[in-house]
Amino acid sequence: MKRRIFIAFVLVAAAFFVGRQVKRLKGSEQGAAAGRETRQSYRLDPGARVEVRGINGPVEVNTAETDTADVRVTYSGGGPEDGPRVVVEHRPAELVVRGEGRGGDFWRWLRGGGDTRVAVTLTVPRRSEVAAKGVNGPVEVGEVEGPVTVTGVNGRVDVAPAGGRTEVSGVNGNVKLAVTRISSEGLDVKGVNGNVEVFLRSSLDADLEVRGNNGQVTLNVPNVTMQEREGHSRMRARFGEGGAPISFKGVNGNVRFDSGAAAASTSSLPPPPPPPPAPRAPQH
Repeated sequence: MKRRIFIAFVLVAAAFFVGRQVKRLKGSEQGAAAGRETRQSYRLDPGARVEVRGINGPVEVNTAETDTADVRVTYSGGGPEDGPRVVVEHRPAELVVRGEGRGGDFWRWLRGGGDTRVAVTLTVPRRSEVAAKGVNGPVEVGEVEGPVTVTGVNGRVDVAPAGGRTEVSGVNGNVKLAVTRISSEGLDVKGVNGNVEVFLRSSLDADLEVRGNNGQVTLNVPNVTMQEREGHSRMRARFGEGGAPISFKGVNGNVRFDSGAAAASTSSLPPPPPPPPAPRAPQH
């Protein structure tokens, strides 16, 4: 008797979860056909702060010569009623686009919901300050005149030139940075699990420090005037006459600097040696 009850329970549970998956797939197909998307525009002051945080999906921030911010949110995989939603908070000096979870996530999952992902695309004034935090997806930031902060990202990061300080931290993915000039506040990259590439569009006067790096450091640029290496994972270098600080700390990957001009010399910090082979068990 107990065995029959157990078998019946297993069959009911299997039917329930199959039905849930069918419902989820139907919801995804209907959502794709409907093309769920919201789009709004907001006026911003010059130099306003634009922040995107808590997004479960890709984030793209484009810039233009405008005084308004265009915010486009696209839902996929479920629906706004089934999963997190995106909330926009606006005032002339600041725009915040944030993901907001809904209560009862476990029961919504049982009903076949809770699989919603969002894609956030912004077009903001070039004279802005941009920050992206806590994003589960790739992040792309266009060229802005203010500082850029990208932190807590599970995905690749691609940042165009910024007029202010650029800070990238806590990234699980590769990072690409394009630099035309560096402000006096400098460039700070730390806690990256991936490779970091920096493309210098012009010659710079800056001081580079690399600490705690697990990989190669390659300077394929023409104006390296000084290099000092301290141990296996630390080095310093000077570009031109020095000046603005460039700091890399705790990068688990290769760090590479490239330039549009042919490099006069290339320097490379070798990676750490491979671990010794594990001892073999004695054979009897």
